[in-house]
Amino acid sequence: MTNRIQRGDLQVSEELDKLITEKVCLNIDVDPDQFWNSFNDIVKEFTPRNKALLAERDELQTKIDNWHKENKEFDKETYKTFLKEIGYWVDTNDDFEIETTNVDSEISTIAGAQLVVPVMNARFALNAANARWGSLYDALYGTDMISEDDGAERGGAYNPVRGDKVIEFSKNFMNENFPLSNGSYQEIAAFQIADGNLEITLKDQTKVTLADNDKFVGYSGDVENPTGILMKNNNLHVEVQIDRDDSVGKDDLAGIKDILVESAVTTIQDCEDSVAAVDGEDKATVYSNWLGLMQGNLEETFDKGGKAMTRKLNPDRDYSNPEGEGFTLPGRSTMLVRNVGHLMTTPAILDAEGNEIFEGIMDAMFTITIAKHDLLSNGTFKNSRTGSIYIVKPKMHGPKEVQLTCDLFAAVEKAVGLAPLTAKIGIMDEERRTTINLKECIKVAKDRVIFINTGFLDRTGDEIHTSMEAGPMIRKAQMKQEPWILAYEDWNVDKGLQTGFKGKAQIGKGMWAMPDEMLGMYENKTVHPEAGANCAWVPSPTAATLHALHYHQISVPSVQEDLQKRKEANMDEILEIPLLKEKLTAEEIQAELDNNAQGILGYVVRWIDQGVGCSKVPDINNVGLMEDRATCRISSQHIANWLHHGLCDETQVLETMKKMAVVVDEQNSGDPEYENMAPSYDGDAFQAACDLVLKGRVQPSGYTEPILHAQRLVKKAH
Repeated sequence: MTNRIQRGDLQVSEELDKLITEKVCLNIDVDPDQFWNSFNDIVKEFTPRNKALLAERDELQTKIDNWHKENKEFDKETYKTFLKEIGYWVDTNDDFEIETTNVDSEISTIAGAQLVVPVMNARFALNAANARWGSLYDALYGTDMISEDDGAERGGAYNPVRGDKVIEFSKNFMNENFPLSNGSYQEIAAFQIADGNLEITLKDQTKVTLADNDKFVGYSGDVENPTGILMKNNNLHVEVQIDRDDSVGKDDLAGIKDILVESAVTTIQDCEDSVAAVDGEDKATVYSNWLGLMQGNLEETFDKGGKAMTRKLNPDRDYSNPEGEGFTLPGRSTMLVRNVGHLMTTPAILDAEGNEIFEGIMDAMFTITIAKHDLLSNGTFKNSRTGSIYIVKPKMHGPKEVQLTCDLFAAVEKAVGLAPLTAKIGIMDEERRTTINLKECIKVAKDRVIFINTGFLDRTGDEIHTSMEAGPMIRKAQMKQEPWILAYEDWNVDKGLQTGFKGKAQIGKGMWAMPDEMLGMYENKTVHPEAGANCAWVPSPTAATLHALHYHQISVPSVQEDLQKRKEANMDEILEIPLLKEKLTAEEIQAELDNNAQGILGYVVRWIDQGVGCSKVPDINNVGLMEDRATCRISSQHIANWLHHGLCDETQVLETMKKMAVVVDEQNSGDPEYENMAPSYDGDAFQAACDLVLKGRVQPSGYTEPILHAQRLVKKAH
């Protein structure tokens, strides 16, 4: 049983009350009684509005379901008229530009990689925050970016053959993006600073400089023997690190030991899809870690290779400018925090009637209050140098729900003594109703918005659920080639540029899901900056370093300028429902079921049994994929759709689940904490996975959270 403290009308879990009393409310001019009294009022004010908007979601979905049942011959013009008549699609013709102020340059003007990390895991949260700078040599050496051909294997001790390939790649990157006035980086023998200029000596003693000397912005060490040369291109920094005593630098003609790349410019510390936080104990961990990040004192000690290591936040980096004057650059990503959406309630706090309160309301109150420590400079470091708090809000359906969030932020600001509009909002464009009404969603938040982001997985899950009654959907692997998803991605960028995001806010793109396949990412993820996105998600600090290279190769502001001249994406294509048009064989249907079931089970078993909200899960072909609730949503909704339309039956689905449980058990055989699902098939995890599919059609918007949370609470109670 949860121990609870009575705070006004609220029954608060002991862990959360202790966190507020002993840590959060220290030195922010908000005492615990004030905090709880204000929160009590906010819960009373916003709970009815939240409930009403969820009821509107259900009402609209019922109308859409009925329309499809009554209109088996789909006519797009009739459908469009219907969506407007029921208020699902809200017309907006007004032109406007966003008016958000006090936005840090990392969000407004610097294009780069963005990490998303579960804030519940302190080690991961610290790694991500520290991923602002990354070693290019390490990122190349340890991944498949560098071929293992010709004796360049990665295993075992340092391989000089592989090391030479790494250095060659890195110096070619420098040649392409920071070219010399003559010669190449392979020929450099020495660097020095002379009269405020970078002077480079080649091995034939020729003196050269950069072809564009404005790209030289600073150095560390002394002018005659610098230890670092700082360069800047497309608003991103690169530091050539020099140390002739280093194990790598001693063999380099110029003493170069590494190329340090500005990598994850921003990081989303996630309270949502990547965490499994289901009660007061879990939420206290989430908020404690966010507090540690805002105060700069979060630490995590762990075992690595038999040695205890302690991870802390990195300090800022000190340099001298070409004239010798000192300056610093941030040593950490600028952090945003992702709250949960409007749907879920939490047993962490109960209201006067003993009902669970909405988790999204709680997240807003706690994360904003905690971030006040950063604004008051109570900690070791600064996150926002402009006095802002950045909150990403997912899973909103249309402009009314965006308005609710903006009003909620305003109420929290007033409650804890922050200036109006301190809390900024990132809008996740991952629900169909938000996509169609994106311009109006932005308009509602035009003085707070700092981010819009597409998300293939949740967006596809919502696409399937919204049009569940229209017919069976195409196979999952074909979705990315469908007209609706391509138009959706372009539409998001178009609306951002139309409303003034260029130079003011982020337009983001989704995740590269295969953390072990960095060569594939490097070869393919140029599509995101080329599409006009000034940030895109990556699965690891290493991936952030490698993806950062794309932003040197591609000037996103220039791309955005060109895109502003193109024809707007086609709404008719966005409304093209991805229905199956071919007749599938029994073997093809079974293969699709196998793939979806394996992915669901591989993710859910860790979520329920171990409380892991995001992890690298081997797929049916043993390729490691980053899985979270969004991936689970699309897989479960896809099977639910086929089940509903008779491509399979419940018996086949359950047999498939059992067959794939054996596969997943084998894939996890090396984990001593893992609990097998087979042969009993009666565990909490297996039950949750089956429920996600068999009850998928009736889940609100097809979300996985209600089933996952309920079953995780059962597991924790055992």
